[in-house]
Amino acid sequence: MSGPVVVLAGGVGAARYLRGVVRAVPPEALTVVVNTGDDRSFYGVHVSPDLDIVTYTLAERIDPERGFGLAGDTYHLVDRLAELGHETWFRLGDADYANCLHRTLRLAAGAGLHEVTDELRRDLGLALRLLPMSNDPCPTRVELSGGSSIHFEEYLVRDGAPTDVEAVDLSAARASRPAPGVLDAIASARTILVCPSNPIVSIGPILAVPGVRDALDASSAPIVAVSPIVSGAPIKGPAHTLLRALGIEVSALGVARFYADWIDGFVFDERDAALLPEVEALGLAAAAVDTMMVDATVSEAVARAALGVADRLR
Repeated sequence: MSGPVVVLAGGVGAARYLRGVVRAVPPEALTVVVNTGDDRSFYGVHVSPDLDIVTYTLAERIDPERGFGLAGDTYHLVDRLAELGHETWFRLGDADYANCLHRTLRLAAGAGLHEVTDELRRDLGLALRLLPMSNDPCPTRVELSGGSSIHFEEYLVRDGAPTDVEAVDLSAARASRPAPGVLDAIASARTILVCPSNPIVSIGPILAVPGVRDALDASSAPIVAVSPIVSGAPIKGPAHTLLRALGIEVSALGVARFYADWIDGFVFDERDAALLPEVEALGLAAAAVDTMMVDATVSEAVARAALGVADRLR
């Protein structure tokens, strides 16, 4: 593999996949564009959940049990806030809070989110390039039966991902602008990979940012996605609920159909290998491998499978 690689990423599932991508792609050739639809202010600071999960995971600082936050972090701040009567359903650790406070102070001083992201990346010793999808606020909202609309973090963390979803509102992303460097990275990419992230609320917001989809369509680079659905269920998170709400079949084939008009290749789990003819009938180059990324070795194998599909498409 040679040439620049761009990866479209969400949070936990993306981070697990990226553990393998960084083993297969030189860091100087790698740019990761990360969803910011989950961003929200908590306790007076700007939290970027997906950016932080990706950064902490690749820096080997992630809390392995939670899948987010920093390993060994303490929670004195939120515990004290709880004692004072504040809602603390979003558990933000003390060192994690300091990183988010740095982000908040720098943004208030006029820095762009892409600049602060790069500062935190360098502070944690990462050599690859990390970009937010946009510097603008892009809150993803979930519309529930009864007419209520809530921020995605409220839906997922506070409320436990209820199933009465009517729609997902990406209007804020559609009204934003791509962060500096995003469109240029896509235009210069030799390969574009799509993480096994939630198609609706992780990859969907990135595609909704004006100019991103056009840049992908104009790119000559093969675009290869990895399915987040195995044996009819998501590996993690509420992808099944959100896919159903939008009338999309909850299967690797359903995701392949949902992506088929803008990707060229598709990697999915070997447990769903019987779907290979139907995936290929969509005009996609495909591979079925073990995608249950229990460790970095398996993640690397998945990444290399995706890169191999990309090479077949050249």
